[in-house]
Order: sequence, then structure tokens, then C-alpha cells
Amino acid sequence: MEKIASFTVDHTRLQRGIFVSRQDRFGETVLTTFDIRLKRPNREPVLDNPALHTIEHLGATFLRNHPVWGPKTVYFGPMGCRTGFYVIFEGALTSREILPLIRNLFNWIAEFNGPLPGASAEECGNYLDHNVGMARWEARRFLEVLNNPLPENLEYPASNK
Repeated sequence: MEKIASFTVDHTRLQRGIFVSRQDRFGETVLTTFDIRLKRPNREPVLDNPALHTIEHLGATFLRNHPVWGPKTVYFGPMGCRTGFYVIFEGALTSREILPLIRNLFNWIAEFNGPLPGASAEECGNYLDHNVGMARWEARRFLEVLNNPLPENLEYPASNK
């Protein structure tokens, strides 16, 4: 079998940031999948499950309710390796184009204070496994990259082009 695109990325060189993972065409529609990488793979501790789960709830809620991006949001969810998230938007997009949106998202998570959306037994399959405080901490840490991104925070390492 062929390797899927995400397994061809050199994770030993990957930095934190926002990366175009792939673009897929469905008829006239283009979907862009972004790699929202909060952790440097294999070089720092991964996101703990409660923070990851909380960021997933907050991220999906923010994006799907966004007045412009809500209708273009296809998916927001965690990576199995727990180093970040995938988000899929309608459109042929670049990391720079969505940077302001993702910066706003993580600012919102960093400042979030209130009832966590979808965090009841009726709404969530693991509703007790959340940590808003740790999600805010992780969001603030990721904003260090989002507020002053370098090229290596917006483009995969050169060997993957």
C-alpha cells in the first residue's frame, strides 16, 4: 500500500504551527486539510487527554459558529498522536489565509470562561474527561507561535514539498 500523505512528513523536523496537509477535489469543490500542530512531535510531551478533549469541544464550537468560517468548516478534531488537530475547510486555502482565524480561535480558548459546550453525559461519550485550565494553558503556549510565525511554522520541512 502507498503511504498516506501525513506519513511522508519528516516528523523529526516538524515544528509547531499551521500546515497545509492536503487538498482534495470533490467535483468543483476543493477541501483543504490543515495540520494544526501544537507540539513538536517526538520532542516534547503530547497533549494530555483532558486538555485535548476540551480543545476539541471548544475548537469545533468556535469554528462551526463563526459567521464567515462556520459554513466552510467540515471538520475539527484531534490527531491520534496527540500533538495537534486537523481542521478541514472548504476552499483551496493556505496557512497564511487561515492564520488570523486560528489565532482568534486559540485566543478564545486561552480566555474561555464559562460552561464547556457539549460537556454533559447526554452530549458527550466521555464527559468527565475535560480540563479547561490545561486547555487554556496549551492555547496560550500555542499563541507564542501564532503571534509571530516563522516560515517553518507555516510550511512543512522542505523535504516534503
